[in-house]
Amino acid sequence: MSDPIAAAREWLTLDPENAGVLTQEIHAADAGDETALTALTARFAGFLTFGTAGLRAPLGPGTARMNRVVVQRAAAGIADFAKQHIKIPSVVIGYDARHGSKDFAVDSAAVLTAAGCRVRLLAVRTPTPVLAFALKHFQADVGIMVTASHNPPADNGYKVYLGPQLLTADDTAGAYGQLTAPTDQIIAGHIQLWNTADHLPPRAASGWEYIPDTIIDDYVMAVAEFVAELSPAHTPRSDLHVVYTAMHGVGAATFIKLLEATGFNAPQLVTSQSEPDPAFPTVAFPNPEEPGALDEAFATASQVAQADLIVAHDPDADRLAVALPVDGQWQRLSGDQVGLLLGARLMPYLAQQNLAAANSIVSAPQLAQLAAQHDVHHEVTPTGFKWICRVGHLGYGYEEALGYAVAPHLVNDKDGLSAAVVLLDLAAELKAAGSNLLTYLTQLNDHLGATLTDMVAVPVPSPSTGKLLVDDLRANPPKSLAGFAPVSIVDYQQPDVALSQRYGPMNMLAFTTQGSVSARLMIRPSGTEPKVKCYVSVTADPGTGIDNIRSILQQLRDEAATLVQVK
Repeated sequence: MSDPIAAAREWLTLDPENAGVLTQEIHAADAGDETALTALTARFAGFLTFGTAGLRAPLGPGTARMNRVVVQRAAAGIADFAKQHIKIPSVVIGYDARHGSKDFAVDSAAVLTAAGCRVRLLAVRTPTPVLAFALKHFQADVGIMVTASHNPPADNGYKVYLGPQLLTADDTAGAYGQLTAPTDQIIAGHIQLWNTADHLPPRAASGWEYIPDTIIDDYVMAVAEFVAELSPAHTPRSDLHVVYTAMHGVGAATFIKLLEATGFNAPQLVTSQSEPDPAFPTVAFPNPEEPGALDEAFATASQVAQADLIVAHDPDADRLAVALPVDGQWQRLSGDQVGLLLGARLMPYLAQQNLAAANSIVSAPQLAQLAAQHDVHHEVTPTGFKWICRVGHLGYGYEEALGYAVAPHLVNDKDGLSAAVVLLDLAAELKAAGSNLLTYLTQLNDHLGATLTDMVAVPVPSPSTGKLLVDDLRANPPKSLAGFAPVSIVDYQQPDVALSQRYGPMNMLAFTTQGSVSARLMIRPSGTEPKVKCYVSVTADPGTGIDNIRSILQQLRDEAATLVQVK
């Protein structure tokens, strides 16, 4: 809006809950305080738009923040969209333990009920995979999960799933999956009509149903049955010793139930992080990928003499991190390493059931190699599970950012809980045979050819700056990578690229070299954050030890960061 102070005054009538902070900033801005004016300008800098399958932003008043006004308008727009296709749409809603999550969930239930939808609200805070399971369990038309996943404590979000009746005819594989284009923009149009209204949507005082917490037991039983089908021979799972952190999120209770149902002993909890806490007091950033995020888990594991591995979930438990003891120190596996281990475990099952495997374009190539060896159909997709879970007959999908769908017939999204149990089943079987995950990973790399991967996120002043930097690389590509030349280039904005033909053009570049050791650098600007993401990987022919390519990966990391520096 052109006048943020006027916009803030109008907002006061809609959002009394945030009136205190907003009134303070209005008075300060009126008095000439530039800091207050800047804050107001940011709060009213347009309307929140759908990004990662929904909305995500810092909490606070304003059209560009997460608050009860924005949430109610979003719910009303979703209801209007669904009712264009279904007379009485059915909706399931879940929420995590972040600030405001329960209020946002109840607000959504009240608005959707008033709009004529049948609404089921989970009675307790739950992990995102449980909501995704409930959506399919009840065959609902819409799923809403109030969560910001692994974002900073100040954020919250609104993740949207759709059932088959709200999908286009060519998108049935994505049923019960995350929202994608162009439907996101259609819903955004409905929400925008409420954004510009001078009143809030009608609310019902009651009328929605509560889903009892027995839905968690239903989820646990379904996953346990799947693991039993995957691993029919009884493995002595009680011998495995697991250290577990929920990262101050909502995963612990469900994960402990899941371990019990599948025959594992209760894990050694990282007690400082086991209870839900929206302040996330022990981590600077509640994402197990971030440096330092697993320090508390490493400290706990170092006190457990027989600990075999560390399992970590992000706050809504849709992502999984795993750490192993390596030469007396604890080391987190990369997302690609966990993806390879899970792929190797699942590949015989996929072949038997005639199911497909998939991974994102920025992930390692080894899953495709495994699939070819097992005669399993494999596909590469754009980044994000909203695309991975649209692969037909999907049996396993993963992306390097710690996301794994090991049972998409139950949860058509990434699920850190079920993925953890499948990996633990493999670890238990290896331990019973006198081996371990690290040894098995080495064997897989020896067989397929060693691959090391990493992601470098380079901060930039704004998302638009990131796009300009990628455009500059498009015009001035590197002539070598980590000392290797020549460099071939794939521009995913070009319509003749296979992935672009299927999914549409993407602002992403891939630079690769060939040879017994090859390097790859993939670069794209973040669509929602002021950063450029650089995905680096080094792959060697079978027989080249992984230690021989570590220095090359580090050199490639350094080069990537230099290439996208603002000049």
